[in-house]
Amino acid sequence: MLARRFLWVITALILLAIAAAFAYGLFAPQLMRAAFVPTVAFREEGGAPGPDYRRADMWIARPDLPGNPSLWTPAGTAHPPSGGGAAVFFVHPTSYLDKNHWNGRLDDRESRARAEIFVQSQASAFNGVGEVWAPRYRQATAGAFLTGRADAKQALAFADRDVIAAFDEFVKEIPANRPIILAAHSQGSYHLAELMEKRVAGTPLARRIVAAYVIGWPLSLTIDMPRLGLPACRHAGEPRCIVSWMSFSEPADPRQLMDIYNASTGPNGISRAGTPVLCVNPLTGNAGDGAGAQANLGTLIPNAALSDARLAPHAVPARCDRRGLLLIGEDPPSMPPYVLPGNNYHVFDYALFWANIRADIERRVRGFEAR
Repeated sequence: MLARRFLWVITALILLAIAAAFAYGLFAPQLMRAAFVPTVAFREEGGAPGPDYRRADMWIARPDLPGNPSLWTPAGTAHPPSGGGAAVFFVHPTSYLDKNHWNGRLDDRESRARAEIFVQSQASAFNGVGEVWAPRYRQATAGAFLTGRADAKQALAFADRDVIAAFDEFVKEIPANRPIILAAHSQGSYHLAELMEKRVAGTPLARRIVAAYVIGWPLSLTIDMPRLGLPACRHAGEPRCIVSWMSFSEPADPRQLMDIYNASTGPNGISRAGTPVLCVNPLTGNAGDGAGAQANLGTLIPNAALSDARLAPHAVPARCDRRGLLLIGEDPPSMPPYVLPGNNYHVFDYALFWANIRADIERRVRGFEAR
């Protein structure tokens, strides 16, 4: 009898798990909005005039900052050189998940801790070619990307001001002849695109940009590229261009992402719906192609605490499909449980290809110097 009751309990738990998974598959957008979209009205968190980026504590990474997380490298990778090279401006992805406010405060401990992990695991890919600067900023909460409410647009515009202010200070502090690498992920890439339109496009500064890595954010080849001041990268080693991709395992279901993309408009009010999305393959450095796992120089496999990671070569293939998605096959390596609905590996856009990103920027720096 005890054994039979135990089997009934196990069966009931399995059925509950199946039902929960089925409900999540049907109602994932609604559930995510309920979990992350604030119900309060937008207000400027922290007020004007905003962070003073002359202060070292307003940065997660900068060359003179003790305990700089961007200097991390996985075992077996050469430590970054000190001084010289390019200057890297990196904007970290969403680390603020609270739905009680539209924008995170700079003193939010959980958000700061997550942001430091992102800088360690993502911005570190660029430390072999230059010194990394990564600002703290009052970013929009994750729910701002799940609603079309005016509050969300205000929250993103509020965060934009911080990122642009940080970039202005960055440009003041680095040598006037130093090449610049721009890089970001997710929400950071949204802000980086806005920054490029306002500070790079049509300015002398554009000639100093080695490359811009606008990762984990869809860029329309026809609507977005003309406003950013640099063309799309077409092949490996090409400098002064933009790299972008969005990672999905197969079968990929990008409906949530593409619904938001297709409902959006560019600065000129023209719809992005149906326009081609930029996909540069991080394994090859070329736009629109594919490569097997043998071309992958190393995927970051994090430990359970996300405090360290090891490099696993040849773990993941990648190919750009006709939708502009980067597909990584049906059986990617075991990662922490942060895969989004539709087999979206957004959280791991950098980790999946860390060593290839490192090699890619080295090639583009050489191309920039030769030009």
